[in-house]
Amino acid sequence: MVLTRDQELQGIALWVEKNHGDQGEAYVAGQIERLVSAGDSHGEAMWRDIDNRFRQLKARGSAAS
Repeated sequence: MVLTRDQELQGIALWVEKNHGDQGEAYVAGQIERLVSAGDSHGEAMWRDIDNRFRQLKARGSAAS
């Protein structure tokens, strides 16, 4: 099975939620900071997209409660 880029990024956001829970935002911020320091603009952009998806997941979870 081949995943679309959208599915891949959503999967990473779900992985962050599952493995880092309430610390997920800090984990993602750490990834972004690491990539900025390395000068990896493509990786930074990817993790910013994952951050947006992660925040949407958390917002949906809060709304369901």
